[in-house]
This record gives sequence, structure tokens and C-alpha cells, in this order.
Amino acid sequence: MTRYFSEADSVETVNARVAPDADPRLAQVMSSLVRHLHAFVKDVTLTEAEWGIAIDFLTHTGQICSDTRQEFILLSDVLGVSMLVDAVNNRKPAGSTPSTVFGPFHVDGVPEREMGSNISLDGVGEACLFEGQVVDMDGHPIKDAIVDVWSDNADGFYDVQQPDIQPQHNNRGIFRTGADGRYWFTGIKPVSYPIPDDGPVGQMLCHLGRHPFRPAHMHFLVSAPGYHRLITHTFVAGDSYLESDAVFGVKAPLIVDFEALDTTQDGPRWRAAYDFVLPPST
Repeated sequence: MTRYFSEADSVETVNARVAPDADPRLAQVMSSLVRHLHAFVKDVTLTEAEWGIAIDFLTHTGQICSDTRQEFILLSDVLGVSMLVDAVNNRKPAGSTPSTVFGPFHVDGVPEREMGSNISLDGVGEACLFEGQVVDMDGHPIKDAIVDVWSDNADGFYDVQQPDIQPQHNNRGIFRTGADGRYWFTGIKPVSYPIPDDGPVGQMLCHLGRHPFRPAHMHFLVSAPGYHRLITHTFVAGDSYLESDAVFGVKAPLIVDFEALDTTQDGPRWRAAYDFVLPPST
């Protein structure tokens, strides 16, 4: 039956055009998207001018994206969508380490480093020893776990944001645990920083009266055969942005006390100890 568009039947009219042989999952997702999007337009009585602004916003969001900047990830992050997608896809048993947002600054191809290496290639910042264990749900160490880490520098920028200033792979490293499941490396004590706010997402936050800052954190991607991959951070206890993280990434179990070490001795000024607990993948 031919169905002509009307306000009352907008959802049914659009969704009726989906072919019967379309991929079932795609049809489910798109039908739900249409239903919720049309409900939003009707709920706020969206004006043509407002829709034009939205199209312009999305256009500029795409135009600012590059090999080293993903504005759409930032948009997803600040709207809480990244954390929600993470939550519904990482419903893990109690006692396992919580996950959080991946973020836009992970880099593939970082070299594996010898355990205990210093990932601060420019030597700028307050040196910090990061250490702990990767264990299973029963507390047994996991051998050959890959611990992929990255953080900002002392000025709050990742190396990919400053390719002409920072060495490549600065404050990044990949480590492999031994039979004891332990990891340790030296980096710097992370600092809080604003997400890139010179684009459409930053302008949106400004109009909403929201700040762009993330609390200080170290990124971890921990994986091992037979276990769920973990994407998470450890956050610096006491940071002023813990309760207002621009991307909603903070979870209480991930907040870590950074212990001040004896600064009269050579070596790191801080120590951050944290154990990662991975559930089995089956």
C-alpha cells in the first residue's frame, strides 16, 4: 500500500520503505533511530532554522576531522554516548576492573618496550612509577598480558597533538607481563587538560555553560588470550575535575592515590599502584 508522508504517520511512512530483505540488524537499528529522531523533532517542535544550524554543526564537525583529530568522537564523548555504549557492551562481573572511554588519542604501532622502561621520551614532567598486577577473577596472575599505556604530557597535550614539539610515541608504551602478571614502568604524573575546544564541540560546550576539562589520568588497554579486553583509565585522586569530567569517564574504583616518594632520592617522585582484574571471555 502506498503511504504518503504526514506528521502523524512520519515514523511508519519512513520505516515502511525498508526492504524486507535488508540486513535484520541494520533494519532494527535504523528503524529505532527513525522512531527516536522523529519523536525528538516533535517533542521540541524543532524549527527549520534550528535544523539548519544542526546540519551546519555536523558539517563543520566532519570538516575539522583529520588523521590526528576525531571531532565526532569528542561529540560522542561529551554527550555521554561513548560512556553509555561502553556500559551496555561491558557488563562484567562484580570484582572485575571497570572500563571507561577509549578516547581519540590512542595510536596503533607503538613499539613494545622492555618492562620497567621510561615512556617519557622528552623527560618533562614529574616522574611517576606505575606498577601493579594483571590478574584473573580469582587473583591469579595472568602471563603474557599486553598492557598498552598512553597519557598527556606535562602541558596537557598528547604527542599526536604536537607532532612538531613532542617526540613520536612520547608517554606511550606497550608492555608484556611475565609469569607473575606484574607490570611496571616510569611515566609522568598526568595533569588535567581540556579536550580540543577550538571546534564545533567546544563551541557547543561553551553555549551550554560546560567546561571542557578532563581530570588527570593514565590510559590503559589491557588484553590477554582468553580474557575480556579492558579499556580503562586510572585517575589521580584529588583532581578538581573528577566530579565534572567533560566526557563522564570517571568511575570511583578507578581513582588512585598517587603516593609521593622521597624526593631526596634519585628516581620517580610519585608512585601509582593499581591491579587490573580481567574476567574470562567465555
